[in-house]
Amino acid sequence: MQRMTEEPSSLRLARRCGARTRSGTPCCSPATKGKARCRMHGGAAGHGAPRNERNGNYRHGRYTCEAIAERRRFRDLLRMVRTLDLA
Repeated sequence: MQRMTEEPSSLRLARRCGARTRSGTPCCSPATKGKARCRMHGGAAGHGAPRNERNGNYRHGRYTCEAIAERRRFRDLLRMVRTLDLA
């Protein structure tokens, strides 16, 4: 399907953003280079908040990726020990 607009052909033929709008329709903006989303839906370079203590919302580190991974490893180890005790 071809659009009948005044935009340049390179922009018109560009891959579209894969996000959905609030109304449920697909986003019509072109995706940024090398990404699947447009600049408004997370395709912009450097988007997102800083990680760990550099983030203004950081409190105690309980939900950082490292803490979650550590709890997951401990839980797996504990599960393994419990199965050994039953045998």
